[in-house]
Amino acid sequence: MTATTNRQVLLVEKPTGKLGPEHFKMSESAIPEPKDGEALLRVRYISLDAANRAWMHGATYRAAVETNTVMAGGGIAEVISSKAPGLVAGDIVFGDTGWQNFAAVPAKQLSKMPKLEPMTHLLSVYGIAGLTAYFGLLDVGKPKAGETVVVSAAAGSVGSIVGQIAKIKGCRVVGIAGGKDKCHWLTSELGFDAAVDYKDGNLFKALKAAAPDGIDVYFDNVGGEILEACLAQMNLRGRIGCCGAISQYDGAPQATGPRGVPGLIVVKRLIMQGFIVMDYMNQRDAALAELQSWVAAGQLKVQEDVIDGLENTPAALIGLLAGENRGKRMIRV
Repeated sequence: MTATTNRQVLLVEKPTGKLGPEHFKMSESAIPEPKDGEALLRVRYISLDAANRAWMHGATYRAAVETNTVMAGGGIAEVISSKAPGLVAGDIVFGDTGWQNFAAVPAKQLSKMPKLEPMTHLLSVYGIAGLTAYFGLLDVGKPKAGETVVVSAAAGSVGSIVGQIAKIKGCRVVGIAGGKDKCHWLTSELGFDAAVDYKDGNLFKALKAAAPDGIDVYFDNVGGEILEACLAQMNLRGRIGCCGAISQYDGAPQATGPRGVPGLIVVKRLIMQGFIVMDYMNQRDAALAELQSWVAAGQLKVQEDVIDGLENTPAALIGLLAGENRGKRMIRV
């Protein structure tokens, strides 16, 4: 059956508090015509990321999402037709497709992806999540065998991969996650040495017990009070890779931690560095080769959370922000 209309999810209102279904609406439009230099794409999988929520606040490393426009988001898509050199029908690409069935996107904004099964791996371990974990840990964190690595949002798409790579590199790994089930999964299935439930009362004390020798590398996905608790337990010349600040994205901005940062950074000679995975795309092929070898050897387990239906995209993002997912959450369009 050939589709004749393009279903789209629009952001109709920017949330001031928590994100809700009322901030979105389904809409239909004509399937776009690609202009010169563009390709017409059929979107296959949409990536759900905490960053989607940050884009609603204002400009980040990309422009803000404006109201009454198609909600922005990365996706894996198939080229239907192309008016750009280097792309032909049937090619698989990654790009900012938005939350819709079809998109016309400039070819220079698309990355051609290898054809492999399952295709979902192109959004998880071989996509932005896997590459973020790889470069953030290895290039920014620079872990050495025997060191203690702590990762927050450890059961999420990036954190679950960070911890496993740190284990491959011979580190002691502590994950911070929400809830006993996630913590058990990290230690029993993914091989983390310890897991701390941040919902279970005294985070500082639990972290001290899980990492008695202090923290050498902290991979921060959340910011806020968890970053504060980890900062206080960093070892001399520790490294902190700042990937995101989920705790600050959804809801009214709150002035929660980290306090006392400058003094700690000076006294402990800490390196605290933010990074964006796009900065590393010239090294992508080498990273993918290594990630593929670890998956093939069974050293890196891939956990995906695939939800069917474009119409479920808003609820799936709201759930992700509430910590529902385990591993990489995405929509099968």
